[in-house]
Amino acid sequence: MEFKDYYDILGVKPDASEADVKAAYRKLARKYHPDKNKEAGAEEKFKAINEANEVLRDAEKRRAYDQLRAGGYRQGEQFRPPPNWGQGQGFDFGESGEGDFSDFFESLFGRTTGGARPGQSRARRGRDVQAHVQIDLQTAFDGGRTRLSLGDGTGKERVLEVKIPAGIQPGKVIRLSGQGHPGVGGGPQGDLLLEVGIRDDARFKLDGLNVLYVLSISPWEAALGAIVSVPTLAGTVDLRIPAGSQSGRKLRLKGRGMPGPMPGDQFVEISIKAPPVDSEAQREAYEALRAQFAHYDPRH
Repeated sequence: MEFKDYYDILGVKPDASEADVKAAYRKLARKYHPDKNKEAGAEEKFKAINEANEVLRDAEKRRAYDQLRAGGYRQGEQFRPPPNWGQGQGFDFGESGEGDFSDFFESLFGRTTGGARPGQSRARRGRDVQAHVQIDLQTAFDGGRTRLSLGDGTGKERVLEVKIPAGIQPGKVIRLSGQGHPGVGGGPQGDLLLEVGIRDDARFKLDGLNVLYVLSISPWEAALGAIVSVPTLAGTVDLRIPAGSQSGRKLRLKGRGMPGPMPGDQFVEISIKAPPVDSEAQREAYEALRAQFAHYDPRH
């Protein structure tokens, strides 16, 4: 059989962190997922990516694989496992993996201790399924439940109710156990991995755990100061506008961002709006204001 360089398959360096491995896997899995990529070879590429991730995401398997790879093996070279490989390593050979793995993987991580009986299929866990779910910002803040329709590849759809944790961030993955592909030979079903996306909001902009809100105020509120009502994701609060505020100034509402062990803040950006002139009296008021501030140049 041929040696597989799992680092090369995922496009990461041997010293890549767990986060680097996860990011590379997600990017490649989205690109080559059979439901999205119909090009020739995409499905095989997807299987190889899953296999590489199965090893590199598991600290114990990765440590053993690194020791093996240190022997100088390269991608595509002929390979035979060392004698007594895996004994004493503590691997779970009975239900290892997510299905559809190569002979190389199974020779290292997927063998049963005694082997399957003749005519009996070895139990394998079903392959995980990846999907995306889009939620609004208020649901991401409050948490709750949302419904998701998924196709099963045969034209049928199934509807799942997904629990959304309060304060979830875009890109986070929700795992639904047992909602993936069926197992093989009596093995357990895979999981459904839902990557969360948050739709743009008409009022708020999300920046990590922080929330940005643009507040329109009048010129006299900016010049003289005021107390105004400001919406937040948790309800309306009163905010003091300091006298002499200018457009672009940001005021902080501590702890009014996304919830979590260390909650984010809401930043309120000031935007000064001049009222339109709808009457002669209003025009005269603007003329008087111009006369009072004849020496003020806003472009200086």
